[in-house]
Amino acid sequence: MCGMSQQPPVRSTPSPPSRPDASMSLLTNVMDHALDDGYAEATARRKAEGQEGMPRNLRAKLALAAGLLLAAVVVTVGAAQARITAPVVAKERQELIGRVEAETKAADDLQKNVDSLRDEVGDRQRKALEKHGGDQGELVALLSGATEVHGPGVKLVVDDAKNTETGGGANPRENSSFSDTGRVRDRDMQRVVNGLWQSGAEAVAINGQRLTALSAIRAAGDAILVDNRPLVPPYTVLAVGDGKKLSTAFQDSADGQYLHVLQENYGIRSSISDQGEVRLPAAPSLIVRTAQPQATDAGRGAAATRKGTS
Repeated sequence: MCGMSQQPPVRSTPSPPSRPDASMSLLTNVMDHALDDGYAEATARRKAEGQEGMPRNLRAKLALAAGLLLAAVVVTVGAAQARITAPVVAKERQELIGRVEAETKAADDLQKNVDSLRDEVGDRQRKALEKHGGDQGELVALLSGATEVHGPGVKLVVDDAKNTETGGGANPRENSSFSDTGRVRDRDMQRVVNGLWQSGAEAVAINGQRLTALSAIRAAGDAILVDNRPLVPPYTVLAVGDGKKLSTAFQDSADGQYLHVLQENYGIRSSISDQGEVRLPAAPSLIVRTAQPQATDAGRGAAATRKGTS
């Protein structure tokens, strides 16, 4: 039996393992070919032509040096100019600050002078009122706000709503042009003060500002002015009178109900309490427009004598 040569078994070569990023062929291609082929070809062509790197001839070198020199000059001139102008700008700024501080001090001095003159005018008016008021001088001074007062009364605090953008229900300010109904307005304080007067208050002050028969409550933007003096919330209203009766009468009045509507519908905060003792300062100044000093008995007698002998 003739023997046949046996070929060794052929083993199949295992395929190489796949790359972990095989599923991201697009990203792999971008990473492997970050530079476009056109740039690579241009670089190879410039290298073959001997144009790569620094310029080789003298003219190109001089042009490059001139460009670098020009750039250095521009940078140096700019830095020098900035260094020169910096002290000037700082000096002008310091002069402006000095002027602002001087004008502020001058305004403060003028305000102090105005306050001093206002107090002096108020003292002279009160003395003149007491002099010409006779036996009723104290009562007239009290009613006109020329003297400070103290006694039992009420304390009413009115403040803006926590969220001044919300509001709803019946609008007691339907004729108002204000869109922010959560803020206390001048007309609200007018109704509150008038309600206290009507309920029996003998003297009223808002945030320490004494009110008289000639006091005005107005608005300037969002600020409330009392006799042209701005007030800030919360608004504390002190009124002298019979505390319990005054509080009850005010809350039952139309103005008290108006304040209650503002509190219920617009979130305006308010509270009223009886006080055993409240102190109200005198009005800063009194303006007499049409009143005339009362004639004394001697003056009336002389006038009658002249009338009888004429």
